[in-house]
Amino acid sequence: MVEKVSNVLAVLFALASALTIAWGTVVRHRIAEEAPDASGGLRDSPILRVIRRPLWWAGLSTAFLGYAFQVVALGFGTLLIVQPILCLSLMFTLPLSSVYQKQKISQVELFWAFILSAAVAIIVIVGNPAHGAVQPNLARWIPALLVGGVFLTALDRIAYSLLRHEKAFMLGIVTGAIFGYVAVLSKATVNLFMTGGLHALVFNWEGYALIAMATLGTIVQQSSFNAAALKHSLPAMTVAEPFVAFALGYAVLGERFQVTGYGWLLMAVAAVAMVISTFALSKQSTI
Repeated sequence: MVEKVSNVLAVLFALASALTIAWGTVVRHRIAEEAPDASGGLRDSPILRVIRRPLWWAGLSTAFLGYAFQVVALGFGTLLIVQPILCLSLMFTLPLSSVYQKQKISQVELFWAFILSAAVAIIVIVGNPAHGAVQPNLARWIPALLVGGVFLTALDRIAYSLLRHEKAFMLGIVTGAIFGYVAVLSKATVNLFMTGGLHALVFNWEGYALIAMATLGTIVQQSSFNAAALKHSLPAMTVAEPFVAFALGYAVLGERFQVTGYGWLLMAVAAVAMVISTFALSKQSTI
């Protein structure tokens, strides 16, 4: 009974996180669109140009509030419960952007929003995730951090040799992957605090790595927003984040979906539906 209540609370806080992150994303992207093109030099970098706008800080503050909801959700449930629900941030982002631009939501958008919601529900309910290790051994972290660091650095460098749309897409993948690491580090940090309190946070590396990764992710995300329309980067972010988080949740945290037999087929169909609906929603958007 206690576990069921905890899972319900995790779902509710994850939904609150998805909604608030969506609003912050819309605000920061609109500001990036309005910013003048860079003319070169450090002073004209995307992040430095937009941070001069008070509204950007309001959007960023909302994103941090959404992240706070995510942390609370991770305190109640597993990463494998919380992360799929955060994919609904795209479903919330598109209607919010439509309101911002005073446009109606189409029937096609509503259809794909339903598919995305159903896919997330199947992954959470059928998957029935089990908790993993409270504090994984460092030997599990090192390969994951090294491989991810090399791969994402290479993708980031490649992105800057591409045209605007392709650059935004590639940076979206990098951003999503970084926030996948942020999600796993968040779960590890929450576990540390709940078992060892503030002392455990201060004298372990996970919290510091979390701050560094979150900062890096915010910078890369703003660059992707500045590169092209949100529909070119947001789908890649939204899809990359949960799949990287799932992989790290399995490999590092030791969390598992409790599925057998044909349940895995249903999970696979739901995962494919989540990817397709995410990209379909983005293509319907005018942002």
